[in-house]
Amino acid sequence: MTRVGVMSDSHGVLPQQVYTFFKDVDIILHAGDIGSTEVLKELKNFKKTVAVYGNCDDRYMADDVKSLVKVEIEGVKILMTHIGGYPKRYEKNLIPIFKEEKPQIFVCGHSHILKVLYDKEFNFLLINPGACGRQGFHQVGTLVRFVIDSGNIKDLDVLDFDKFSASAL
Repeated sequence: MTRVGVMSDSHGVLPQQVYTFFKDVDIILHAGDIGSTEVLKELKNFKKTVAVYGNCDDRYMADDVKSLVKVEIEGVKILMTHIGGYPKRYEKNLIPIFKEEKPQIFVCGHSHILKVLYDKEFNFLLINPGACGRQGFHQVGTLVRFVIDSGNIKDLDVLDFDKFSASAL
């Protein structure tokens, strides 16, 4: 059994809620717009972290993160990028990757809108964890966690919190 935490759009802020909501996770997936190397370092010191860079991330993280990553956890293929879209409106460059890779989970960020839904066309669970930083139009910060157990995705949980309670690093 592997516990997974998912976050996005921290924009240089690491909310204290990350430490409590993700205290039992085994790995954190950060879907971009990290905001600073300090946030990424802090996450990596806290838990194993896999991240992609977003459109607001400078190339300061070029060696640490890529624009697209593939992770396999307990036989479940996860594809993650920052700007991904949603059913019928995915970024066009992702369609051939979906068809070739056949992920069971697709994680993206960018919209600052929490979205968890099943895409029947590509046969995967789409997870956009919304935004956990202060920057942006969203009114609440959000984080997502779930469990992968013997190839099954279960126990998905969402935390929302006042985005202004997020503390800057």
